[in-house]
Amino acid sequence: MTSRYQIESCLRAFDGGYGHFIHKTPLWKLPGKALGVNCAEVWLKLEHLQTGGSFKARGMLNRLLSNPIPASGVIVASGGNAGIATAAAARELGVRCEVFVPEISSPAKRAKLAELGAQVVVTGAAYADALKACLARQQETGALLTHAYDQPEVLAGAGTMALEIEQQGGLPDSVLVSVGGGGLIGGVASWFEQRSRVVALEPELAPTLFKAREAGQPVDVAVSGIAADSLGAKRLGSLAWEATQAYVRDALLLSDASIRTAQLWLWKELKLAVEPAAALPLAALHSGRYLPGPDEKVCLIICGANLDPASLA
Repeated sequence: MTSRYQIESCLRAFDGGYGHFIHKTPLWKLPGKALGVNCAEVWLKLEHLQTGGSFKARGMLNRLLSNPIPASGVIVASGGNAGIATAAAARELGVRCEVFVPEISSPAKRAKLAELGAQVVVTGAAYADALKACLARQQETGALLTHAYDQPEVLAGAGTMALEIEQQGGLPDSVLVSVGGGGLIGGVASWFEQRSRVVALEPELAPTLFKAREAGQPVDVAVSGIAADSLGAKRLGSLAWEATQAYVRDALLLSDASIRTAQLWLWKELKLAVEPAAALPLAALHSGRYLPGPDEKVCLIICGANLDPASLA
């Protein structure tokens, strides 16, 4: 399991020479009533402002810094955000990058990958299909494999965001986190442990953690819906399973309609242009799936912004 020491060491490495690449993203504190929520404060961790447009840059850079990189470079399968983060980290380090994405990946994310200089391979209907092709290609080339969510370096990188939250604002009472494969919640939970209440949020149409808990272990699930390009892993990662079993009590499901409504609210009311995966925390509050106490300080992880702006019209 990822330790707080590993997370602290990772942040020191970022601060030691990559502060221009890994941003300390803002923590925006608002009274609950500003978001229509009956609680003392809502904190927005604006991680969509991170390099590459999502929290993924932290874990991907940590993976590359922690391992020798062969001449064949790095390789990753991704719905989009992990690929963008890996491509950005590879460009920062001057190494080759190959990214496998499924057909459901958004055109905006594919365009960003190409802009970053990655070789993009579109294959398969879903993330799991792209991952299978990526693993076969990695066996041929020997490139360093960066997994979108299930490597220790990736979780430790994600955990640096939680460490930043505590540095910037102290301990929140609760932290609401979107879950796909689990790299983000694995890192966040590993930092906060049980000092804050970490709440897992998933779309009803992509319930990897919810179904794992029903089965008693990670299992394959069918994934679809509005956030599938970001939260479309069909199985929860083993590292995230360990962390969530130890530190996360609540795993809640949200409808696509509530996610879309929250995404549009963030744009119309706060002028935050974010992808559907980043809207789950607010959707949990607005839909009543998570009900904070009147004195509670709730932190929402705004995890990514790789979207087509026209989708907010």
